[in-house]
Formats: sequence, structure tokens, C-alpha cells
Amino acid sequence: MSQEAQQKAAFFKQSGWLMIANIVGGGLMLGVHFLSQKVSNAEYATVGSLLGASILIPTIPLQMIFTREAAAALALGDVHTLAAKARRSALAFFILWLVFLAFVVCMQKSILKGWSISQPLTLWLFMLIMLSSLLTPIFSGLLQGKQDFFWLGWTMMLNAFLRVGVAALIIFYVTQTALGFMAGVLAGSVTVLLIAMWQTRSLWAGPAGPFAFGPFIREVTPLMIGFGACQLLFCFDTIVVRRFFGDAEGAWYASAGTMARALMWLVLPLVSVMFPKLVHSSTKSQKSNVFGLTLLLTAGMAIAAGVGLSLLGGIAVKIVFGADRVDGTMAIVPWFAGAMVPLTLANVVVNALLAKADLRVVPWLAVLAIGYAVTLWMWHPSLQAVLQTLAAFTTALFIAGAVFTWAIPSTKAPAAQ
Repeated sequence: MSQEAQQKAAFFKQSGWLMIANIVGGGLMLGVHFLSQKVSNAEYATVGSLLGASILIPTIPLQMIFTREAAAALALGDVHTLAAKARRSALAFFILWLVFLAFVVCMQKSILKGWSISQPLTLWLFMLIMLSSLLTPIFSGLLQGKQDFFWLGWTMMLNAFLRVGVAALIIFYVTQTALGFMAGVLAGSVTVLLIAMWQTRSLWAGPAGPFAFGPFIREVTPLMIGFGACQLLFCFDTIVVRRFFGDAEGAWYASAGTMARALMWLVLPLVSVMFPKLVHSSTKSQKSNVFGLTLLLTAGMAIAAGVGLSLLGGIAVKIVFGADRVDGTMAIVPWFAGAMVPLTLANVVVNALLAKADLRVVPWLAVLAIGYAVTLWMWHPSLQAVLQTLAAFTTALFIAGAVFTWAIPSTKAPAAQ
């Protein structure tokens, strides 16, 4: 078998495994929707508020940054510097968390009242979740960067299993409050963190090389902006709908979003496998066909899934969310699917550019993200209009990435084949 054939076989095997892990994990996470029926609306609203606050942590951008650092360090054989970056970043995040913890301790009564938290223990479990959310991207990024997709897939499934399983045990046998959901989230996130730390100990636990924090920050800031812009386009609409629309419309949007965003989670494993491979090949100035293969598979799967969801999504809505949500949800599902398809393609193109350290697209990503947030916050006459705005900006995101990929390719890195 030729080297190219071996690379393709490895790509299909690794991305296929991560797809299985995503599907299994996503199926398990559906149990959360059934558990929500066992607690009061007020308690579940508390869960939503707490988890919404955790979105403030840019977990995906942070993970992708450390994925890139790990892949590049392994390509260059510079593990000592990587160990310094990982350990000092973890220490910085821990100190940041301690500052946040001190603030919460001082404001505990106000927070409990303002967020309608019935049990103080719920708040302290949430604080531990925040610490785990700050540290996990570092070590999961190292795991992805060393291309250990076997354990990356297992962490996805174990996270979902423990989230639902622990939450179910507490809700059914201890207390039907937000405490059960927070305990489940904590169990899953801590398990992922511990597995990632153990499996990457050879990258971060050894002797540390020379490391200057200032240059590191200047190096990763453009990457944080680029990945953060993509994450903003993925989640900001839910904040707007929660703020400006009623409960019924919010329920329809949440139901449609759960299924439509699954389009992106379905093909995200392809990007997860592609990214460290492109970093490795770019660092060593080698050509690779993994970008073209990823883009082709992503386009085919996303379009097929979007059409299928638009035609048959009503069946899934009825099973998971109940018959009363079918009409309202299916009225916006086609728009949602239409917005997710260009976002999945943009995700591939932008990740490929950032993997090769082609940062020319970053200012445009920042402008698009800011323009999207301002436009959506100021103009949202209907759910359909929200999704039309999302579709317009995700399409623009793909076009921006496409221009710098094909129309004016960089001369600094080998073009992806």
C-alpha cells in the first residue's frame, strides 16, 4: 500500500471512530431532555443559566490552540517547550479561577438569589465545573495534537454517559433540583480532564524548556480571535433568542437548534482529525491531501443531513420533544439547516488556514463576528430572520476563508492538495 493510501485509510479510520463517538455521545445526551421533565421549570431554568455562564469560557478556541502547539512541537521534536507552555498556562488559569472564586464567595448571597439557586452546593459544583472547563482544553488539545483519537473518542462518550447517568441517579433518588444536573456535568468534565492529563503526561510532565509568556500570548492571540469568531457564529443566536423571544418560541428554537447543530457535530470529527495532520505537514513543509478530502466529505455529509432533517425532522421532534413542538419547530428547521451547512464548510476552511498559521483571514473573521453580533442584537423581528442573518454571515465566513485558500493563497506554506 502506498503512503498516500495509508494516510487516507488512517484518516477514514480515525474520523470514523470519532463520528461513532459523537453519535453515541449525542444519543446519550438526549437523556438530558427526558430528565428535564422530572424537575420544575424554575430548577431547569437555573441549569440553563449556569451552563449559559460556562459558555463564556472559550473552550473550543483554547483546545484548538493547544492542539496546534502540540502538533507543531511533536513535528519539531520540541516537547520541552510544550511542557512549559502547558504547565504555565494551567497555572495561570488556576490563578484566574481563584480570583473568580474569591468574588463568588463575597457575592454568594446575591448570586444565589439572582440566579434562583435553591441549594448552595449547586453553586459550588458549578465553580468546580468552571475550573475543569478552564483546564480541560489544555490537555484535550494535547491529546488531539498527538493524534490520540482513540482516547479522544472515549472521552466524548464517557463525558456524555456520566453527565446523564450521574444526573439521573441524583434526580431519581436524591433531589429533583439543578444539583443533579450540575453533579452530572462535573462528573463528566472531571473524568475527561483526568483521562486527558494521564494520556498526555509524556508531553507536559517532563522537563520544561525555556519559555517566555509574552511571545506566547502574541503568538496565540490571532488564533484565539480566529477560532473565537467561529464559535461566536455557532452560539450567539441562542443568547439573542433567550433574551428577546418568549418561552414558546424559545422552545421551538431550542428544539430546532438541537437537531440542526447536530449537523456540525456530525462532521466535526473530520476537522478534529484534519487539523493536527495539517499542522504537522505544514510545520515540516510537506504537502497533504487531507484538506481536500475533509472538505469534500464535509460538504456531502452536511448537505445530505440538512436535506434529510428538513424532510424527516418532524419524526425526531415528536419522539424527543413531544408532538406539541412539531409545527413550530419544523417551521424553522429548514432555515436552521441552511445556516449550518455553510458554517460547517467555513469551519473546515478556516481551520485549514489557521493550521498552516495563515493569519491573513483573522481580521476578516473578527469583523464578521462583530458585525454578526451587532446586527443580530439590533435586528431580530422573527425566528426566521434570526436564522436568515445567521445564514448570511456563515456564508460570508466561508467566502472569506475560500478567498484566502484559493483566490489569493499564501506563499509561506504549501498549499493543501
